[in-house]
Amino acid sequence: MKNFNKKIILGISAALLLLSASCTSDLDTKPKVELSLENLLAKDPNAVEGLLSKMYGTFALSGPNGPGSQDISGPDPGETAFLRGIINLQDFTADGMKNRWGDDGLDQLTTTSDWNPRNKFFRYLYDRVYYIVPQTTNIILALENVDVNNEEQIVSELRFIRSLAYYYMIDCFGKGVLVNESNYGTTVPLPESSRTELFNYVESELLAIEPSLPLNTGYGRANKSVVRMLLAKLYLNAEVYTGTPRYDDALQYISLVIDEGGYNLAENFVMNFSGDNNTSPEIIFPLIADAVVSQSYGNTTYIVNGSLGTETMPLGQFGATEGWSGHRATKAWYSLYGDLETSTDDRAALFWTEGHSYEMENYKQWTDGYPSIKFRNTNFTGTSNATSFSPTDFPFFRLADAYLIYAECVLRGGGGSESQALTYVNAVRQRANASAISAAELNLNFILDERGRELNLEGQRRTDLIRFGKFTGGTYLWPWKGNSLNGSAIPSTYNVFPIPTSALEANLNLTQNPGY
Repeated sequence: MKNFNKKIILGISAALLLLSASCTSDLDTKPKVELSLENLLAKDPNAVEGLLSKMYGTFALSGPNGPGSQDISGPDPGETAFLRGIINLQDFTADGMKNRWGDDGLDQLTTTSDWNPRNKFFRYLYDRVYYIVPQTTNIILALENVDVNNEEQIVSELRFIRSLAYYYMIDCFGKGVLVNESNYGTTVPLPESSRTELFNYVESELLAIEPSLPLNTGYGRANKSVVRMLLAKLYLNAEVYTGTPRYDDALQYISLVIDEGGYNLAENFVMNFSGDNNTSPEIIFPLIADAVVSQSYGNTTYIVNGSLGTETMPLGQFGATEGWSGHRATKAWYSLYGDLETSTDDRAALFWTEGHSYEMENYKQWTDGYPSIKFRNTNFTGTSNATSFSPTDFPFFRLADAYLIYAECVLRGGGGSESQALTYVNAVRQRANASAISAAELNLNFILDERGRELNLEGQRRTDLIRFGKFTGGTYLWPWKGNSLNGSAIPSTYNVFPIPTSALEANLNLTQNPGY
């Protein structure tokens, strides 16, 4: 049972008393409250668990009161959810996945063209980050004045949640404002912080909390391995973020995740993406979903329902009652497996081909391209009932990714063992019944392809392509890149997203990213 879901729900009533929706114009002021955090926690110290759960929940849910509620403003609450934004910005902008709905803003993402600071999907992620940051800071400050059980660990978890939000500012926008305990509540617009300044802050926060967290804090909560995984990802991309490679540091922390975390590859790849994936031994940090108590149009429901269509697919086979006919993979993803009909790779079977075309000649045509059936609502073991909302947790961090990070760091000169790197890569492949590779075949191009085979539709592809120098420019083309059927070059400007207009208007200290 996903007990953490119940904590999220139990914490909502307390959270509603304390946390008002934050938007960019509110970043330098305290949230309005009906009862001060200090007073509430003094009366009921156990309320902190609900508040903590609420902050974890903001990565998976659009708001605190069901799928129609929202923490940040937008005409469609489901569109504003963090995970939905990550899929839109990380997968649809990259090579492997496209969306056909033609929504204003979403079309521009799926064709990597005409990006501008008024695109609502850029604003949703930006506002989500600056909803999380002041709210976690507010709770941290309140805890300085009251005594609650396990306070050091709770504060560390809140600092992790805040750091994770800032990580996406670093990765997606390249700069922002730094809100923390030292300046929270000021009425003066805060100065702009550079990508390096935000990087250094997140690094310092993670290094500070890593020793204080235990190896196990319970499913869905930050522990040592979760913090180490985020540190490894920060260091893995440090050359992009700061200009200084840190592959040795990435390897140090990813090795700790592998050696000390106690995680194991799931016996079957699909186990990680099924309705009972909370039983997988591989998932290091999930975003929790539940078909009843934590419904959202923005968590894995967006992935499952968006990838199913009643015109060509049997919804019940995947435990769903709705199909939105939106998302399809392109040949840039499924061609990585070679011939899908003859491939022994289990991952090659996770595309729906019947009634669909291999080529995506029209990205707005549902039958052009193969829908991914990687995520589903059905349980991996036992029976399950079809549901409108997905019960499947999103595997935000998992061990297979850690293995591939280790191998990449070795290949990039970060130290480690080449033979161990090969062992890890082959463990990932052989779990999927793909053939083992030789040491001569293990190179960076292979790693990028293997990351695509293993991790596509998990919110990582854009970042990977940028790190490998293949996102912008014209050296690597994919269907509909640059709004062209066969792909065309896009400017280096697109390595970061534009700062939303609403943010620039709210704080005149902010400047637009070059080229927008």
